[in-house]
Amino acid sequence: MFSLFCDSFLTRKGEMGMKQAIKSIDAFPRAEDHLLQKTQSGALVSVVGLVIMALLFLHELRYYLTTYTVHQMSVDLKRGETLPIHINMTFPSLPCDVLSVDAIDMSGKHEVDLDTNIWKLRLNNDGHIIGTEYLSDLVEKEHAEHKHDGNKDEHEDSDQKFQFFDQAAENMIKKVKQALAHGEGCRVYGVLDVQRVAGNFHISVHGLNIYVAQMIFEGSIHVNISHIIHDLSFGPKYPGIHNPLDETKRILHDTSGTFKYYIKIVPTEYRYISKEVLPTNQFSVTEYFSPMKDSDRTWPAVYFLYDLSPITVTIREERHSFLHFITRLCAVLGGTFALTGMLDRWMFRLVEALTKPNARSAYR
Repeated sequence: MFSLFCDSFLTRKGEMGMKQAIKSIDAFPRAEDHLLQKTQSGALVSVVGLVIMALLFLHELRYYLTTYTVHQMSVDLKRGETLPIHINMTFPSLPCDVLSVDAIDMSGKHEVDLDTNIWKLRLNNDGHIIGTEYLSDLVEKEHAEHKHDGNKDEHEDSDQKFQFFDQAAENMIKKVKQALAHGEGCRVYGVLDVQRVAGNFHISVHGLNIYVAQMIFEGSIHVNISHIIHDLSFGPKYPGIHNPLDETKRILHDTSGTFKYYIKIVPTEYRYISKEVLPTNQFSVTEYFSPMKDSDRTWPAVYFLYDLSPITVTIREERHSFLHFITRLCAVLGGTFALTGMLDRWMFRLVEALTKPNARSAYR
């Protein structure tokens, strides 16, 4: 019995020693409640500290949930794909009957795609829609040296054709002149699907017979090619994209000319945080305007000459890791708690220093 008692006593003593050893490494010792002194200044500092910590917590949570983008560049390996061209333009001084769209690739041949969808909206003098027309043949199917470049032989051929104007041509001339007199304009919008090679597309009056155009406008210098580019893009839009030609206005007064926009297309992939990939393109542009002269034998137009970059840009959405969020949260909350604790001690000592002399004077 005595040996059992000794063993039990030693065991308890060892457990108590272990508990004391564990308590000795406590970094957060607790004081007795009757030893703690609570003050109004401490309550004020505590409330302010809690408000600050709540605001910092919300800020850090928002920072963690917000995605950021990372840009990477690599060689473009795409082949055999088409390039979508989204067009949305207004020509406030030209009727729809005289406007045509022409797309040419670097080989000199016109691009014809059955998926091409182009619409023209007739606009009155106030810009309101008064008619709609769908053009499946807006992209011309053949292309040699352009019929409006003023070559002598072409004019001789046109002289012969001029003698055989039919009633439809006369009606068209009359209709267009009436539209011009009423200030009718046109909005051209839709999608051109072209080959993924360098080329150009332009919107002009080139689809007209040269003598029909001459009868309507009485000279190329009277063709007002003023335009507003509402939207021009080469693929779907992604968050943060900036198309430099959107909402571009070029209004001419008492003059005419040819606008040329030189576009450098950069293939782009946007990868969402959900791993969804959006293939598109972004671009940069430079602009050139060539005014028309009475001696010029060409007709004004709006050209978009584009070329593709051999480099593709990958934009990837990412989010800060949860471990990074916890680290920042502990830092800001712990720092705020420590700072408010220091502020509370300083205020307590200040109040104590100010009240002690008053207490001594009252005692005397």
